[in-house]
Amino acid sequence: MTAVPAPRATALLTRLAPRTLRGRLSLVAFTTATLLMVILTIAFNTVVRHHLQRQADDVLGTRAAAVATTIDTKGPKVRVLETSNDALLDSNVWIYAGRHLLEQPSSTAAHGPLGRVAEGLVARGGRDCVTVDGHRVHRPVRLCARPVPTRAQGGAATVVTALDLSPYRSSADTLLLGSFVLDAVMLACTYALTRLAVGRALRPVGTMTDQATQWSAVASDERFGTVQRPAELARLGASLDELLDRIRAVLRHERQLTAELSHELRTPLSRIVAELDWWQARPRTDADTKATHAVIADAAQSMRTICDTLLNDAREGTPTVPGTAGVLPTLRHLTTALTAPARVTVEVHGEDERLEAGVQAALLERIVSPLLANAVRYARSYVAVEARRTADGIRIDITDDGPGVPESFTGQLFQPGRRADPDDEHGGAGLGLPLARRLARSAGGEVRHDPRHTPGARFVVSLPAG
Repeated sequence: MTAVPAPRATALLTRLAPRTLRGRLSLVAFTTATLLMVILTIAFNTVVRHHLQRQADDVLGTRAAAVATTIDTKGPKVRVLETSNDALLDSNVWIYAGRHLLEQPSSTAAHGPLGRVAEGLVARGGRDCVTVDGHRVHRPVRLCARPVPTRAQGGAATVVTALDLSPYRSSADTLLLGSFVLDAVMLACTYALTRLAVGRALRPVGTMTDQATQWSAVASDERFGTVQRPAELARLGASLDELLDRIRAVLRHERQLTAELSHELRTPLSRIVAELDWWQARPRTDADTKATHAVIADAAQSMRTICDTLLNDAREGTPTVPGTAGVLPTLRHLTTALTAPARVTVEVHGEDERLEAGVQAALLERIVSPLLANAVRYARSYVAVEARRTADGIRIDITDDGPGVPESFTGQLFQPGRRADPDDEHGGAGLGLPLARRLARSAGGEVRHDPRHTPGARFVVSLPAG
């Protein structure tokens, strides 16, 4: 017979094992109950068999005591007295005087299997029992010897009694069969009740799983912690709540990143569209075409820089890459690329041309660009950008002479998607100021609004020095 290789046997057991937690727990309970039932059944039936054997020995002892009363041991010889119940006492009884057989069952030959066993018990001195079973007799028989003291010559008398064990064995076998039937019923009930109990216990888990899946898909505010549950389910609910909070944060971060990319890419994309419309309006010279190509290339590079800057900042755990940038050249580049109304004048001032900020030029552009675009959008006639060195680093002020920020709105100024007056006919999604502050903070700086400046608005950018 070929043995099954261990890996194949393991794979077979893995395929046969239940795939659900309910099935596995039921199988564990069934296996444990089976082992326990087998142990208890063996122990119970062993005790029963010993008890039945003691009962048979008691019957044999009682019978031997009754037979001993018919033996006369007072004379010089041992003799058996005749009684009214002589036939009953002579049934399966041997009486010996020393080693000499005085009486034996009429149905048993003196030298038959049982007779030889009786002689062996007498030879061992009596007070012993033995069971004769197997091929020597048709039925199991229990024989016990009991010595009877006497003063006659030839030694003590011995009574050997025999008892058919078939009824006792039959009772033991019936109990064993009944135990197996009871075990089978108990195991079936155990398996069924375990599956039912585990199914009912796991039903809230399935419900919570479905709810978590539904809530995560729609970024719901509902949570499991608001409902009283057992301790185990409460811990599971707390874990699922934390997971839902993380999922919601990821979704919010994803929407924020998408909105910020859309917001920042709108300006260079508008430049490309406007330049193409201008170039296609009528035939252009080679110089005009080259100028258009240069503008489109610059806008495309700006879009690429915007994507790289925002994506790098969005990577969790990835700090802002260190670098330095010339502040005034970067500000002049922004104002040159800015599309401002004809009525608005944009001026850039600085106390030192060598002024450097401790951030990359692309990140500096992304911080200042929303503030500058916001100032140009609301300014009446001018926008002033001033850069100078402070004790803590670099400070950039973006000032305009527009209507300013309403005092009631200053608390919501840097919240994403909030605008003081959504119906003021100015474009914007309320994302520029939050983006500028978030990028500045990622570089160790800050963006704030100066409420003391009137009229108009002033935003202050603080960055580490280069």
